[in-house]
Amino acid sequence: MAATLDSILGKYVAQGENTANKVLGAALIVANGTGVLYSGSAGRIKLGPDAPAFDTSSFSWVASLTKVITTICVLQIVERGLIELDDDVRPLIPELASMKILKGFDEENGGAPILVENTAPITLRHLLTHTVGLGYDLGDPDLIRWSQYTGRTVNTTSSTREGWNTPLKFEPGKGWYYGTAIDWAGLTLEALTGKTLGEYMQENVLDPLGMKETTFHPLRPEIQEKVKDRQVTVAYRGEDGTLTEGPLITPLEPPVESGGSGLFTTAADYIKFLQALLQDTNGKGNLLKKETVDEMFRPQLDDKQKEDQAKILVGTGWAPDFDELTASDMSWGLAGAINLVDLVTGRKKGSMMWSGVVNPHWFIDPTTGIAVALIVSVLPFGDSVSGKLYRELEAAVYGELLSKS
Repeated sequence: MAATLDSILGKYVAQGENTANKVLGAALIVANGTGVLYSGSAGRIKLGPDAPAFDTSSFSWVASLTKVITTICVLQIVERGLIELDDDVRPLIPELASMKILKGFDEENGGAPILVENTAPITLRHLLTHTVGLGYDLGDPDLIRWSQYTGRTVNTTSSTREGWNTPLKFEPGKGWYYGTAIDWAGLTLEALTGKTLGEYMQENVLDPLGMKETTFHPLRPEIQEKVKDRQVTVAYRGEDGTLTEGPLITPLEPPVESGGSGLFTTAADYIKFLQALLQDTNGKGNLLKKETVDEMFRPQLDDKQKEDQAKILVGTGWAPDFDELTASDMSWGLAGAINLVDLVTGRKKGSMMWSGVVNPHWFIDPTTGIAVALIVSVLPFGDSVSGKLYRELEAAVYGELLSKS
């Protein structure tokens, strides 16, 4: 397996100054329930051709790969009886209690937003499954228009409660839309535990798993002294396919720890989490009880919600692994997207996956018994080169595994 995967990684990374249709660097780790099957990398961490090599210890922002770790923290407090999945969280979070539903704009009144009261409960399950109606304002035309009309100066990348506080796109439970819901789930945990999300995560996930280089606070001295020489830049792909360095679109010292997109980590650290969760699908109990993990992997969406999900995921680059699927072939669990049929790459139905805005990916296939993490750092979200790399690597992983089974 190693030679094949090494070759694919090498093919996709930039050589010298030519970055056209390449990524700067990538790291891939494949694990099963007992060990690491493959760990490899290629490329470099910055634009200059003499930059340090990209490897599994390279330290990068992983954006929405944060969500699954936050979700495990939230499910732990469900197990501990602090809240139920179907409890209304509005009494805990004032912003959720006051959120209105955006129905459109009154063109005869200067384009004023049409906002109506939300009388429906907002449950923890709504937040974890993205069925609450929250979006990301910078990627949604209606929320952009609402922000402009209201003179808003923050947005969902600011890592603040104000930035995440937008109108709902629909009544909770009546659709599927991807956005800041997991940030609010993290704030719910904070309200119930009296700890910050980072404090809780450190005590209950990161420390138990030995994840010493995963943090919401990359500038803290104890982190910087370890990672300062292996921090990964964010590459931006231009229309001609070449890469330039650009700014990070998340605060290095966040006002509030973002449960949806705030973590920095390494491939070597992240696979520890995925492997522990994979083991928990078989009842090991590293992080969660088996019945909780079973519920997490259970498809949660109705037909309307699956249609909404497909409109966002299929053909957009957000989920290249789902491009051949129809709405009836997919769903969402409590922590990621689920394929309800086998994928052409070899991934078995009932697997769970997700990605992030800088195009890292993870998936867990409980049937085959593998967990996979691919770390890259390139914008925009849905970068086609990163997507092709991911799919080619996945197909090779399964091709090698199946040939030996």
